[in-house]
Amino acid sequence: MTAKTTEFAPFSPKQLKALTWWLPGSGTEHFDGIICDGAVRSGKTLCLSVSFITWAMSRFDSAQFAVCGKTIASVRRNITAPVLPILASLGFVCEEKLSRNQVEISAFGHRNTFHLFGGRDESSASLIQGITLSGVLLDEVALMPRSFASQAVARCSAEGAKLWFSCNPDHPMHWFYQDWIQKAQEKNCLYIHFTMRDNPSLSPSTIARYERLYTGVFRERFILGRWVAARGCVYPMFSAERHVVPLPEEFEKYCVSCDYGTVNPSSFGLWGLSEGIWYRIAEYYYDSRRTGIRRTDGEHYEALKELIGGRDIECVIVDPSAASFIEHIIRRGEYRVVRAKNDVLDGIRRVQDALRCGRILFGAQCKDTVREFGLYRWNEKSAEDSVVKENDHAMDDIRYFVSEMICSDLSGGFCALSVERK
Repeated sequence: MTAKTTEFAPFSPKQLKALTWWLPGSGTEHFDGIICDGAVRSGKTLCLSVSFITWAMSRFDSAQFAVCGKTIASVRRNITAPVLPILASLGFVCEEKLSRNQVEISAFGHRNTFHLFGGRDESSASLIQGITLSGVLLDEVALMPRSFASQAVARCSAEGAKLWFSCNPDHPMHWFYQDWIQKAQEKNCLYIHFTMRDNPSLSPSTIARYERLYTGVFRERFILGRWVAARGCVYPMFSAERHVVPLPEEFEKYCVSCDYGTVNPSSFGLWGLSEGIWYRIAEYYYDSRRTGIRRTDGEHYEALKELIGGRDIECVIVDPSAASFIEHIIRRGEYRVVRAKNDVLDGIRRVQDALRCGRILFGAQCKDTVREFGLYRWNEKSAEDSVVKENDHAMDDIRYFVSEMICSDLSGGFCALSVERK
C-alpha cells in the first residue's frame, strides 16, 4: 500500500487515552481490555483501531488477530478502508488479501495476520472457532449476538492477549451493557465513554447540526451517548401544524403503501411526489373490529383500486407478511408489487429523518394517520426496544413507504444519518 501524508486534528484527552492505554508507564497498561462507547462521530472507532493494530505490531510477531464487525463489508468500510492508509503513511506495510478476508501487516520488524470476521447472527460464532488469537477488536459489538462475541473472546488464549470493544449505546438491558460495561472493573477492562465533544475534528456548527437531527431515545443514544430505554411518543417531531398541508395540484409520480390486516385494521396510503416532497394524498383505513365485518382479499383489492383511481403508479409496497394479499395483487396483474422492508427500528429512524427534513407531508383527509401519530408509543414495559402494537397500522405503511421510496434519496443529505452499521 502506497504511503500518503495523513494530517490529524489534535487528539482529545479521551482519544489519547484510547490510543496509548497499553503503553508501559501509562498507568492503565495492566488492564486486559478496553471498552469505548458513546456518541456517534466521537472518533472512538478510528482511535481504537489504530491503537489496536499499533499495539499488536509492537508486541507480537507471526501472531494472529481478529477484527470483527457486524459484517465483513462493515469491517472493510468502517475500519480497514480508513485505517490502512493511515498506517501506511506511518510506515506500516499493509497487504490486504480480499479473497481470504485477511490483512498482512509488517512494522517494527514484525509481521502479523489480521483476520476479518462478521458477527451478524447466532450462526456466526462457528466462523471464529478453532483459531488461536493474540487479540481481538470488536467494532460495534452491541450489534453482534452474545454467542459470537463470547466465542471471539474465548479464542484470545495467547500470552499477553488483550480485548478491544467499541459501540454506540443501545437498550440498558442489552447483554453487552449488562455483562461488560456494568462489569468493566470485574473483567479488568478500561472503560472510556465518548461524546461528540471528545472529537476535536468536529466543528461546533457540525455538532449543532447533529444535535438537531434526533429527538427522544435516538438523541439520548446517538448524540448524548446514553444507554436508555425507548419511551414516550415514537414521533415527537410530528406536528399537524407543520406536516398537514394543502396538496399540490399536480404530481410527478405516485405510489401506494399497504399494511394489511384481516382482524387488525388495514391501512393503505396513496402518495404523490411534487418538487422533491412526497405527499400522502389519500388513505384507505378499514377496521373490521369497528365495523364488525371482515373483508376478503378481493374486497381490499377493490378498495386499493378505488384509492388509486386510475393513476399510473410506480408500485404497491406491501407488508411482507401479507402473503395472500400479495398473491392476489400479482395474479390480477395490474400493479407492480414490492415487498416492504420490515426492520422496525431502522424504519422508525428513517421516518423520523423524513419528518424532520419535511420530505413527507400529509393531506387533511388522512385523519387516521394524524390520529395514530398522536397515539403511537414505545413499549416502556419491554426489556428491549419495541413499540406498543396498537394504533400502528398507518404508522407501519408509512414506514414501509419511507424505507422503500425515500431512504436512498435521504442518504445523500445531511438529514439522514446512518448510525447503525451494517
